[in-house]
Amino acid sequence: MRLPIMDKGPHLAEVVPSVLATLGVREFSGTLGVGDFSGACVLLVDGLGWELLNDHAAEAPVLASLPRTALRVGFPSTTVAGLAAIGTGLASGEHGMAGYTFEVPGTGVVNALRWRLHPSGPDLRDRLRAEDVQPLPTTFERAAAAGLDTRVVSEAQFARSGLTRAVQRGARYVGVHALGDLAAEVLSALGNERSFCYAYHSQLDRMGHHYGPGSPAWRMQLRQVDRLVESIVDGLPPGRMLAVVADHGMVTRDENTIDLDAMTELADGVRALGGEPRARHVYTEEGARADVLAVWRESFAEQAWVATREEAIEAGWFGPRVSDRVRPRIGDVVVAARERFTFLRRQAEPLESTLIGHHGSLTPAEQLVPLAIAHGS
Repeated sequence: MRLPIMDKGPHLAEVVPSVLATLGVREFSGTLGVGDFSGACVLLVDGLGWELLNDHAAEAPVLASLPRTALRVGFPSTTVAGLAAIGTGLASGEHGMAGYTFEVPGTGVVNALRWRLHPSGPDLRDRLRAEDVQPLPTTFERAAAAGLDTRVVSEAQFARSGLTRAVQRGARYVGVHALGDLAAEVLSALGNERSFCYAYHSQLDRMGHHYGPGSPAWRMQLRQVDRLVESIVDGLPPGRMLAVVADHGMVTRDENTIDLDAMTELADGVRALGGEPRARHVYTEEGARADVLAVWRESFAEQAWVATREEAIEAGWFGPRVSDRVRPRIGDVVVAARERFTFLRRQAEPLESTLIGHHGSLTPAEQLVPLAIAHGS
């Protein structure tokens, strides 16, 4: 089985370093050529894939009219890893936020969005320090240390989450509740000289999960995203910049799914499962990896790329470098779904198993996201 090799083209992790380089933070380099400006906001629209925007450009005329280029988000193509790429300027092999769920040695499989033991364990915020899970300095800490007015404008409910602490510490957190105050707070931040703002919108992803990307509900939400972008672009002060990006794209799952919890033959030698329906980390019992690998490869030869940890790292799935701290978080066996296949767990993950839209794997629909740029005049 030939594994896909990760493209070395422009990466989501380069966006914030490129912005901060232009704003005078000397430790960063401007690899993406985002232009000249004295203040900037990076707006991340969760789930806005490059292919989805191209296919539905009529629903987002303002966004579609902006100069844009395609970025790759890396593996897994999921929110935790994408937000960590923004928050560290690194790929998942270095920041270590290796999926929606992943094993933290000494703790167990952690749901990094909810900061709980997966699938239904207790809140870990008091037991598992976010700074220990992701100890590298954040782009926000480095921006603030360089004297920039640094803010995160995101949903109020996420202000005290473990993930926020892990990948967004160092910024002033501005909690918002809807599109109106999101736009207003972004423009307020950009009213200051040498300002760096990161803003986040989650609801397009939510519509894609529940109704499917490209569904009527999803398209209506894309229209609202476009109005958000229009409101910010219209209010950009001279010398300020808006960069619109995403953390991943999305596919609609097909009927060809399996329930891992019901396939007992796949459980032999497996001590834990992580990841999500299109990108699984399989953690094996000692001495069982070869057998687990053989069974999973034979069972899913047509539906997935099945690799050992070392093979996935060698193929560049987790970026150009993988630290010793991060290696144990990657499954002994890594499974990336092809086309629109999904690996459900109906008993352990009942909510996730009902969703129509999914992401996480290596297909262009999930991997490629836009970087769209607007400058104030």
